Amino acid sequence: MTSRTRADILLLAGFCAFLFFYGLGSFGLIGADEPRYAQIAREMFAHRDWITPTLGGHPWLEKPPLYYWQAMPVYSVLGVGDVSARIPSAMDATLLVVAIYLFFRKFRRGAEVDAALIAASCAGVIGYSRAASTDMALTAAFSIGMLAWWSWRESAKKIYLATFYLCMALGMLAKGPVAPVLALVVIVLFAVATREWRLIVRTLWFPGILLFSAVALPWYIAVQSRNPQFFREFIVEHNLARFSSNLYHHPEPFWYYAPVMVFALIPWIVFVMAALMESLRGWWANRKPAGAESDFELQFNVFAGCWLIVPVLFFSISRSKLPGYILPAVPAGALLLADYLRRHLESEESVSKWMAILHALVASASIVPALLIAYAVTERRLPAGRPMLIALAIAFVICIGLALTLVSRTGLRMLRFVTLIPVVLTVAAVLKLGTGAIDQKLSARPLAMELASVETRKLPIAVCGAPREMEYGLAFYRDQSISRYEAGDVPAGEHLLVAAPAWKSNVVAWTAGRRVLFLGHYDPQNVDYYWVAAAAK
Repeated sequence: MTSRTRADILLLAGFCAFLFFYGLGSFGLIGADEPRYAQIAREMFAHRDWITPTLGGHPWLEKPPLYYWQAMPVYSVLGVGDVSARIPSAMDATLLVVAIYLFFRKFRRGAEVDAALIAASCAGVIGYSRAASTDMALTAAFSIGMLAWWSWRESAKKIYLATFYLCMALGMLAKGPVAPVLALVVIVLFAVATREWRLIVRTLWFPGILLFSAVALPWYIAVQSRNPQFFREFIVEHNLARFSSNLYHHPEPFWYYAPVMVFALIPWIVFVMAALMESLRGWWANRKPAGAESDFELQFNVFAGCWLIVPVLFFSISRSKLPGYILPAVPAGALLLADYLRRHLESEESVSKWMAILHALVASASIVPALLIAYAVTERRLPAGRPMLIALAIAFVICIGLALTLVSRTGLRMLRFVTLIPVVLTVAAVLKLGTGAIDQKLSARPLAMELASVETRKLPIAVCGAPREMEYGLAFYRDQSISRYEAGDVPAGEHLLVAAPAWKSNVVAWTAGRRVLFLGHYDPQNVDYYWVAAAAK
């Protein structure tokens, strides 16, 4: 191992440790998905059941098991908790960064560190690497699979094609058929763009299909045999119906993923778009007739462009939209930019002034909400006055420094280094200044601790008018099934009740004839909590 390789490993390890792992438990699980997935993994771990995901003891068949399988061994080593629940995504993000580094080291030598660090520092990758969810598992499996496919395309070595099929199988186990479907569309679009129709047929390699089936299908067969409703719930409702209808109430306009993609690729979006436009122009100007010799240098950028565009267009058609759906497209942006930098550095080109200024503005802008994160989370808006002026002044200084560096003769060589400065500062500011507010306002963890402090023994929990994020959060932190009054599930025995103040009259009606004691009010999320006596027999 050379000294440069050791330096690369230390650099990547340091950035992955900070961006993905540092402060994973500084605030509790947020949203509905994080505590729900973490609790499902806990129940599977408790029951030693590797087949049927369960929540509250009932089958939960919305997602395949890869995230749960990853979390269960972590639980066995570190115990069940916030950090343990998030480690699988952090590990997946790290694996993705390592795969990108190794790919460029093999096929695009000289840009491997740039490619890996650009991918690691994209906002979308950082955000989802810190979330207990299935999105990073899918993104890592899909992206490594696509890198393996191109490795086979360029080297003709079947081991890479086998790796492609293996990764598609893992993607199938991460989030369902979306992984092989997206891969198929990307490959077909690339074959059309390069007029290499035989690529589609050559990709359909029988040993690879057998490998895919051997890895992906056993769980699907096993879970279907145990749960006859699986096909209807997972395939029909949570894949086909989710794509073609607004069944799960996530409607967004067709253009929704354009701004989402911009935010996911911050701070690199300006140069990613420049790289994409240059690749498209190069493809158009150098279109070759069918059967002509392949130009891998040009075609790699066409391939990365197809990879970047397909998930955005595919999910833009979907009637149900969530930000994490297009995360598999983000690594393609990093590949495009890294190869763009490699080409321009070899030709010793400089950065245009307008690109340098625009990139500096975008890269430094993220420091403003990061410095004001506590206020933004608490008040759901950014403050005016002195705090905003201070944050803008800091961002302005960083912006000027970035712009002046980039317009210098060594601007492109310094792009990675100077851009990572605001990335690190932004993550550090959020972890230092925002974790308390995020925990209090968005997580059920503080409320669960407050409830534990007022009870002499562990009681059942019910909610009334509370958001489902709180319901799932309490289920995880209390390790209990949560009853919901408005669903007609009013426990007959003694229990604690968490209710929104607006539902107070409903609580009175549903607890008529029972002793009810007001215990307190949790102000950050505006809910009351009560002790409710058992119903008279």
